[in-house]
Amino acid sequence: QVQLVESGGGVVQAGGSLRLSCLASGRTSRFYSMAWFRQPPGKEREFVATVRWVDSATEYADSVKGRFTISKENAKNTGYLQMNSLKPEDTAVYSCATGSGGRYEWAYDYWGQGTQVTVSS
Repeated sequence: QVQLVESGGGVVQAGGSLRLSCLASGRTSRFYSMAWFRQPPGKEREFVATVRWVDSATEYADSVKGRFTISKENAKNTGYLQMNSLKPEDTAVYSCATGSGGRYEWAYDYWGQGTQVTVSS
């Protein structure tokens, strides 16, 4: 089992920045990648970014490319999502997940509870 706890969400004005953290505990040696997904109000959950734990290879959704940066600290079992130039359409519940990698939810076995990010215009 892997437990994931997100933190760092909040309310920010458009153009501002936030950094989300995802602390993993439990059998952390079992996951290959960590990803961030988000669910905007009234919409389906969507892929944001993923980082491969062994070599830090990353992949981003087109909507966040150039504005968001995913990273990790292996020693702390923690992943991060630095979000810059935030837009109102970035408003969502952001969740981290661990699994085999890629853009699809089915590839991720463990999920955090999520943290709310609200971007005001």
